[in-house]
Amino acid sequence: MKPLLILTGPTAVGKTKLSLGLARAVKGEIISADSMQVYRKMDIGSAKIRPDQMEGIRHHLIDVLDPAQAFDVVRFQQMAKEAMEQIWKRNHIPILTGGTGFYIQSVLYDIDFTKESGDDAYRKELEDFAERSGAEALHERLAAVDPKAAKDIHPHNIKRVIRALEYHHQTGDLISRHNEQERQKASPYAAS
Repeated sequence: MKPLLILTGPTAVGKTKLSLGLARAVKGEIISADSMQVYRKMDIGSAKIRPDQMEGIRHHLIDVLDPAQAFDVVRFQQMAKEAMEQIWKRNHIPILTGGTGFYIQSVLYDIDFTKESGDDAYRKELEDFAERSGAEALHERLAAVDPKAAKDIHPHNIKRVIRALEYHHQTGDLISRHNEQERQKASPYAAS
């Protein structure tokens, strides 16, 4: 199994400094697991490391997309896996660092998103419903089909509520059940 180090936690707890020291100690490279640091020009409020702070350590998934480009967990997983392959080819160790937990889980447990291909018409219907009736009404629709997911997803996180409803619509299954099954998978990496 290939090595993978994970450093996670909330903003402003010292992950950046620790990740740099860890990268030096293990001959590692850092992959940002942050949903905002991937965007160029989104520096304020994201605690993004500046190039002059990187201490010569290679960083990945920072400033690689324009703010208008779509970025979600599926794209993150793909980009992170590509970065990991490059890092291993250089005989370095990838260090997945950040505070977006679901992004980290998507890589660590190699979550399968192939069932979630999307239904644009249904997604648009849900977006329109949320705009007309409000986030709480949309969340109530989720609670009616998947109470556990509704408990875990904040009512104002419309994107995740829609994703959960889409999953149910497409598969007939509950996203909470799917997520639990994916979390039970063993990691394909020697992660610590």
